[in-house]
Amino acid sequence: MRRALLLFGLAACGASGTEVTPDSPSPAPDAPAAPDGSPDAAPAGFGALSGMCGVLDAMDATSAEPQLVRGTFTFARAFVDPDDRDLLTPGGLRLAETPNAGGSSQLSEVFAYEQLARCDEALLLKTETEILYDTPGKITDLEIELDGRKLGVSVTRAVAFPFGSEYTLAAATTLVEKKLSDIQMSSANVSAADAWDKQILAVLAWDDAAAETFAQAWSMTDAALQADTIVVITSTDGDDQWIYGN
Repeated sequence: MRRALLLFGLAACGASGTEVTPDSPSPAPDAPAAPDGSPDAAPAGFGALSGMCGVLDAMDATSAEPQLVRGTFTFARAFVDPDDRDLLTPGGLRLAETPNAGGSSQLSEVFAYEQLARCDEALLLKTETEILYDTPGKITDLEIELDGRKLGVSVTRAVAFPFGSEYTLAAATTLVEKKLSDIQMSSANVSAADAWDKQILAVLAWDDAAAETFAQAWSMTDAALQADTIVVITSTDGDDQWIYGN
């Protein structure tokens, strides 16, 4: 299994006309709770999580400092949609059942949320199409509640095509700069009732090498662009191609 670590914290991201009820924080049915104080255990669900559990709860959501953490999501088999939806958390199920704003990233958004829900008890507040903005422009993929704070979550994938090709520093730099810029724009445009304290950039990486490359690109990014964003980079392992092909 690819190894997952907490790397470091360094110097970094709608009004609602509809009442949206947060999902239940309970884990998947019959899922054992993570041992108290363990940073490497998560409740059971589809795929095995390690490396980051409990980390985000300990972070100061009001801090202006950017932070980066690392984790691993390992899959014994491919997720079959919709047959496997009963293995998701309530929030993950809602994301799977709700059309996003377009594109081919729905399952990556679902599993970026699954990680936050299972590891850090995040609650889904709003999906991509439910968040409202004062000004049209860049939008955020979902909104969660974490440790009593409202956070936006923007999801991306660090991968090269064809699969197995080298994920270059140039490609990672282009992506990280684009996503951090988009996060700042969506945070500026979100309506007051949906405004979050800060954002998480959730990165699903093809392998440890891609994760390291993305982390390196982030570390080289201008501090003003990093702003106060929490970056969560998760290497995926096992039967994971469906994350990137969907």
